[in-house]
Amino acid sequence: MYVAVSTDCFPDIQMPDVVEAFVDLEFTTVEIALREDGTALSPSRIGTDLDKALNLARRSHRLEVCSYDVHIDAPGDEYYEQFEAVCRLGKASKVVTLTVPSGELGTPFNEEVERLQKLVDLAEGEGVRVAMKSQIGRLSEDPDTVKVLCDNVIGLGLTLDPSHYHCGPHAGKSLDKIMPFVFHVHLRDSKKDQLQVRVGQGEIEYGKFVTQLSRAGYSHALSIQMPPLPGFDQRGELRKLRLLLETLL
Repeated sequence: MYVAVSTDCFPDIQMPDVVEAFVDLEFTTVEIALREDGTALSPSRIGTDLDKALNLARRSHRLEVCSYDVHIDAPGDEYYEQFEAVCRLGKASKVVTLTVPSGELGTPFNEEVERLQKLVDLAEGEGVRVAMKSQIGRLSEDPDTVKVLCDNVIGLGLTLDPSHYHCGPHAGKSLDKIMPFVFHVHLRDSKKDQLQVRVGQGEIEYGKFVTQLSRAGYSHALSIQMPPLPGFDQRGELRKLRLLLETLL
């Protein structure tokens, strides 16, 4: 396992400048969030100019890219067209894992299985893989539902964010059943009533969590996914969590 950091940790800094900020903080690996922000790495623009998107992604060359966190706003067939373009970007940039949100609560189970299977099939065609993100307010907020989805969608994995199982409506449930499906990991510090708090003031047992992952054979990124907290030094927070995680590895 190794420590990585998401570009979402500095949402106001665009590529490639955000890479320099992470280099200054002594990170070696980055996760790139693909959002509709008007840049070449917006999902709607990747398909129309793949070379430009690839060039921008590769300008993180001072850091290894471990994954793409994919946020597509388009509806219907356009959603799948944009996702397929992201898969081509993953293949071209040698990034294997794509994180996507699961369906919102209330989405019919069979409909979600069909959607996720289509994403997995598109990804496999380009040699990449799909992981749905643990997230309060979506089907993936319940570890039991995650297991059933992964059992029914062949090839689907999980981007595990333990904070969403620590303070969400299914807090306290064992995560052992979903550990075999973990493709990627997002980390922050949390309390039972707060999804994110300052590093060291929360209740996430990082050592126990790393041990669980190790027992399941996980050997990939521990990606810090920690948006800035108002009034606090984000660089200092990122540095603290990086050092803490590195002592555990």
